[in-house]
Amino acid sequence: MSGSLAVVGLGPGNPDTMTPEAATALALADALYGYGPYLARVPARSGQARYPSDNREEGARAAAALDHAARGGKVAMVSGGDPGVFAMAAAVCEQVEHGAEAWRGLDLVIVPGISAMLAVAARVGAPLGHDFCAISLSDNLKPWPVVEQRLDAAASGGFVMALYNPISRARPWQLGAAFDRLRRHLPGATPIVFGRAVGRPDESVVIATLEAADPAIADMSTLVIVGSALTRVVERPGREPLVYTPRAVKDASA
Repeated sequence: MSGSLAVVGLGPGNPDTMTPEAATALALADALYGYGPYLARVPARSGQARYPSDNREEGARAAAALDHAARGGKVAMVSGGDPGVFAMAAAVCEQVEHGAEAWRGLDLVIVPGISAMLAVAARVGAPLGHDFCAISLSDNLKPWPVVEQRLDAAASGGFVMALYNPISRARPWQLGAAFDRLRRHLPGATPIVFGRAVGRPDESVVIATLEAADPAIADMSTLVIVGSALTRVVERPGREPLVYTPRAVKDASA
């Protein structure tokens, strides 16, 4: 019996933003693996086994799912947002590269989803309308000096930034340190968007400036968008402002 593994992006949390392809992959699976809170977003189905695990167990989780599939199981691995953006697709690919030879022969499919940066950007307008990049502030898998180098390069290059994993109980200082680093390169009026749990009932969106941005607003459910020097905030009477980055760059040095 040939097994399979689908790595499925659930989107930002609102069931309406899950793709039909993702819903089909979940419905066809005999077993689901994933971080516990993400698995909780998937409605239970009779006869479908679930294997939740902790957030820092990506490698072991991927290996367990691959082994299950290698034994003939029809397995789905869930990720929040898009599985290829700081999520489980890379962990699965790494295990395939370094793990059992049988894992390379599995039917493996990556099912995309709407990432947090796209959901937050859409909520406020179009801050990712021009060139942008995504940076994780977690130093669990890379040293903090590498994060600083990438912040410097992105800010100096005029990129809008989507900051993932901005803060946690174990590392409460890193978002503040990132803002301090970015203030070396960007004007104090640069727009900052804090998008927490966008699409879920506890959603919160705050628009601030780099000069006044308070890291305490964020938690691990927050995606932070840092504008470039070109990013604009359009005030609208009686409505939330629009944040967007123009598509045209008139000055080649910008």
